[in-house]
Amino acid sequence: MSNSRMVDYYRASPNYYAGRTRSIDRITPHCVVGQCSVETLGAIFAKPEKDASCNYGVGYDGRIGCYVDECNTSWCSSSRENDNRAITIEVASDTTYPYAVRPAAWAAMLDLIEDIMRRHGKTRLIWFGNRTQSLTYQPAANEMVLTCHRWFANKSCPGEYIYSRLNAVANEINRRLLEDPTQYEDEKEVCNVVLPILRLNDESGYVRTMQILLNKYNSARLTEDGAFGPATHRAVVAYQRDRGLDVDGVVGVQTWAQLLK
Repeated sequence: MSNSRMVDYYRASPNYYAGRTRSIDRITPHCVVGQCSVETLGAIFAKPEKDASCNYGVGYDGRIGCYVDECNTSWCSSSRENDNRAITIEVASDTTYPYAVRPAAWAAMLDLIEDIMRRHGKTRLIWFGNRTQSLTYQPAANEMVLTCHRWFANKSCPGEYIYSRLNAVANEINRRLLEDPTQYEDEKEVCNVVLPILRLNDESGYVRTMQILLNKYNSARLTEDGAFGPATHRAVVAYQRDRGLDVDGVVGVQTWAQLLK
């Protein structure tokens, strides 16, 4: 299975279980308890001592990050069973009750859930509002169920703002899927080749991730615009030379591995 094309930023977390033993049939939204950017979330989940991660994060500005590939199990819900079946989404929120989410982040979360449903061939999102019913229900092949972190640990997550609106979330997603039943063709498995090869003239969120990392670790002073132009190419060449890598100006497996250390 592939990750969402909506991703603006990618930083692989070391905190995950490889693969899944159950098919994906749940979506679990969480509140971050902080109006964080996707870069900040990536930095948090990059620390092994945090013992936490998620598949996706939605920043306060509506940008989307990916930290654990969908084909792997994140550490997000205090329940390996739930995480094994769920795509988990951390959403930037206020730090105090009711942990409100900004409009841009809310809209992006809805779009991401819609994208997940379409790519997995699902046409109905279910919110029971009841722990027992949700966890014992066996979804049909076209269904996904919304679940909550608070059901597995003594936490308020996903916060009252999100929790009280999950019925509206399900209704909105189902409305969209009913009005336009188009399903997205899933791309190739991404777990073995986590990141794309980037070359001069490419444009994507992955290029922006690379630019951010070059600025951080090599003082490249690049404009973080997602465009692999001549300045970015020169910065890549300089980074590869400094790290003793093959100097070809192409960001492949070895260069990504160094950048993401």
